Amino acid sequence: MQIDLNSDLGEGFGPWSMGDDETMLGLVDSANIACGGHASDPETMYATLKLAAERGVVVGAHPGFNDREGFGRRVIPMPPEEIGRMVAAQVGALMAIAKQVPVQVQYVKPHGALGNLAARDKEVARAIAEAVRNIDIDLGILAISGTCLEHAAKEIGLSTYSEIFADRGYLSTGQLVPRGQAGAMIHDTDEAVKRLMTFLKTGVMPVVDGDPIKLEAHSICVHGDSAGAVAMARGIRDQLSAEGVEFSAFATR
Repeated sequence: MQIDLNSDLGEGFGPWSMGDDETMLGLVDSANIACGGHASDPETMYATLKLAAERGVVVGAHPGFNDREGFGRRVIPMPPEEIGRMVAAQVGALMAIAKQVPVQVQYVKPHGALGNLAARDKEVARAIAEAVRNIDIDLGILAISGTCLEHAAKEIGLSTYSEIFADRGYLSTGQLVPRGQAGAMIHDTDEAVKRLMTFLKTGVMPVVDGDPIKLEAHSICVHGDSAGAVAMARGIRDQLSAEGVEFSAFATR
């Protein structure tokens, strides 16, 4: 059994840092690097990409709404085609910085409110998938399993990878429980590991509002901005490895 462990990194800005990227890059297989929308700047992108390359971690672009004050967790009303161009601009920026390392950006994963919107809105999902295809047909999409973005990416022929979340609760729609609501966050590593092992054996995920649902997964996400991110990532990797799970980057299989 193989799985990838990913995290959202490079989410600082200027002198302000978010999370322990250096340690996380020693634990994950893939890193979703912020592109200047919800967080980051050219120097932060460069430093994160360089460290990822040194650690042999596969990198992807992590575009979000242009909302640093809200950390990309608020929906900014925009037509789908404008969202596509916003994503293209951010992914292009990260790819240009990556050329300076050099390292190859291999996939795109929308952040926060943008990712949740693409999960439930077919038009937004299609706009993002088409923007990624127009940049480079070889770029993949990392999408929340079972959602509109996953379907849109597959429909237009992109390499499509599905992820589940170690530290987030699920709704019966396959979408994440909104932050601030009961059951949204999982902070206990043992609880997260138990749920993940059950999922990897059965393919079903418990939800807060109904019966467990069937999902697919190429990757497990641990949010890098969470206070216990390092401990959870290390615990997941160690405990799943002890159960015979092998970790490898999804984009290189």
